[in-house]
Amino acid sequence: MLVSLCYRLIRSLLEFVGLLVRSEEFKELEIVVLRHEPAILRRITRRPAITTVDRVLLAVASRLMPRVRWRTFIVTPATLLRWHRRLVAQRWTYTRPVGRPPMRREVRELVLRLARDNLRWGYPRIVGELKGLGVAVYATTVRAWLRAAGLGPVGKRRDFYNQKIGAGTSM
Repeated sequence: MLVSLCYRLIRSLLEFVGLLVRSEEFKELEIVVLRHEPAILRRITRRPAITTVDRVLLAVASRLMPRVRWRTFIVTPATLLRWHRRLVAQRWTYTRPVGRPPMRREVRELVLRLARDNLRWGYPRIVGELKGLGVAVYATTVRAWLRAAGLGPVGKRRDFYNQKIGAGTSM
């Protein structure tokens, strides 16, 4: 690795010395040729495939280069801004769970057991009892579970309670 680094440094130094020795006309010709190459490439393919590394390089170069020189870029400033907006959107876009998290089956069974064993307890009382046990559940969830199980409001459950007691005494 050290040999590779030394090789690159020596090569860059020699290229720099070569640039100093060259005439101004030769440098101008080289610039014209280098500017003409993208024009040829644009004629060959209408839209080149630009990778993430290319985008990063162009974005960094755009920050270092004055705006008047941006005409030499293969992309427009609007494209650079669009890439940046897309990058920011990817960074802050993540999937969010929709709705409340699902409750465990054991909690639902406990709610239904409390409602059946204590027919005069409404859903606010059941929620309070569960809170005392350290189980957090929303009152609307308890109400929906009671309705789905056929255990409506407390007033209607009293009728069920009276039927249950009446059936027990006649035996």
